[in-house]
Amino acid sequence: MEAKLTLKLDKAAIDSAKQYAKKHKNSLSRMVENYFRNLSSEHIYHMKHSSVVESLTGILSEDDLEKFAREDERARYIIAKET
Repeated sequence: MEAKLTLKLDKAAIDSAKQYAKKHKNSLSRMVENYFRNLSSEHIYHMKHSSVVESLTGILSEDDLEKFAREDERARYIIAKET
């Protein structure tokens, strides 16, 4: 059974996601649905880490992750603004 879901998101994020979906011949709705479906199986993925992944886990600090997220968000904004 399908149901409607309304989300409020940053316009640049929506535009970027729509472009990604179109490029991959998919709909934004289908991408969100797949994401939600994968959330429940995420714990299984984390249990199957290789020893390499385990050894790298925790190398980046929260500050590093926040910095990368800000840089990525800025890049997406610039790209969206240029198109």
